[in-house]
Amino acid sequence: MERKKAIVLLSGGLDSAVALWLAKSQGYEVYALSFSYGQRHSIELDKAKLLVESAGVAGHRIVDINMGQWGGSSLTDMSMDVEEGDIHKKEIPQTYVPARNMVFLSVAASMGEALEAYDLFIGVSEVDYSGYVDCRQSFLDAMQNAINMGTVAAVEQGNKFTVHAPFIDKTKVEEITLGMELGVDFANTWSCYKGEGTPCGTCDSCKLRAEAFHKAGHEDPALKS
Repeated sequence: MERKKAIVLLSGGLDSAVALWLAKSQGYEVYALSFSYGQRHSIELDKAKLLVESAGVAGHRIVDINMGQWGGSSLTDMSMDVEEGDIHKKEIPQTYVPARNMVFLSVAASMGEALEAYDLFIGVSEVDYSGYVDCRQSFLDAMQNAINMGTVAAVEQGNKFTVHAPFIDKTKVEEITLGMELGVDFANTWSCYKGEGTPCGTCDSCKLRAEAFHKAGHEDPALKS
């Protein structure tokens, strides 16, 4: 029996790595999709390449979309500094990239329609995240509806897309625990917003990751020398 195909958005970070291994564990023929979107550094993309080698996938695409052309985020505008993280504040940080997940899921849908891969995986969470509006279930539901309204595969052929966000109500501790069970190669993941060779330890992403590994009772393999 032919396996179902899935597109997994793979940034090279912790969340997307667990999503990749999870999709494989569920029997999907996995195609990883990464983006060079004008971000501050390419370390996460280097890690994504290592992850797909470790996991074994049917294909991996890195798509160039230079969202840095219009800035609006400290991740794409080099004139802005990445602010020191405060994981308990309510304001959306400068690291929010305007409509990034909307763009990524749209490209994933296009790739999925071409490959007949109607399951799209994204590793976002409403629990442990930096307040980004495109990490909410309501947004994902709207995107799924839009994709199914705007693709021939769905409208004319009855091949409905499903946007999978398996960690939407999970903490990073739960993700790490699951990832350990699945054999995720956490040593080859990168979460830091800065590209300085070693994680800064001060940005939102570094702080969320450090707290999660501590609470999960594991040493972060990416920090081992």
